[in-house]
Amino acid sequence: MRTRNPASAQDAPAPAGHVYGYARVSTTDQDLSVQEAALHAAGCELVRAEKRSGATIEGRSELRTLMDFARKRDTIVVTRIDRLARSIADLAGIVRELETKGVALRATEQPIDTGSAAGKAFLGMLGVFAEFETNIRRERQLEGIAKAKAEGVYKGRPASIDAAAVRALSAEGVGGSEIARRLGIGRASVYRLLGEKIA
Repeated sequence: MRTRNPASAQDAPAPAGHVYGYARVSTTDQDLSVQEAALHAAGCELVRAEKRSGATIEGRSELRTLMDFARKRDTIVVTRIDRLARSIADLAGIVRELETKGVALRATEQPIDTGSAAGKAFLGMLGVFAEFETNIRRERQLEGIAKAKAEGVYKGRPASIDAAAVRALSAEGVGGSEIARRLGIGRASVYRLLGEKIA
C-alpha cells in the first residue's frame, strides 16, 4: 500500500522573484556610481539609472521601463525613497502600481519594505517629510528671489521672443538691430528667427 505524500506541489513555496535596482540623480554633473554600487551590493541583478529631476515621474523613462518590466514577486530596490519620488502623490502612485502587480519596494538606507505593515507605514511617513522638505526649499528660493528683486539684483528670466512682432517689424523694413532694441531681445535671436545671418 502506497503512503500518500501530504506535501503536494501546491504546498511548495512560490519561487522568489527577481531583484532590480533604480538609481537617480537630478543633474548631469552628479555621480550615480555610489547608488549603483549600493544597489548591486544589495543583490540587484539589474540596475536602471537616469539623470532626471525627481519632482515628477514624467519623462523618467528608466523608471517607467523598470516598473513595466517587473512582475509578481519581483522587488525594486532604491537607496532612499527620494531617489524614487519627491512628492507624496507621486510616491503613493508608484507604490500603488507596484502593489497591484505584486511587486515589492525596498530601500537600502531606510527601513522600508512594502511587504510589511511597518515598512508601509514608515514609507508613508518619509514621503510626507520628503514633500515637506521640497516645499520648504521652494519657499526659501522664492524668498531669495524676492530679496534679490528688492535689492535690484534679480533680473528674472530673459525676455521671451514674440515671433509675430519680429516678423511684423521685419516686414516694415526695420533692421535686425533695431528690432532687437525695440523688443529687448538679442540680435542673434532676431536673425535666427528670420533665418538670416548676422551682418
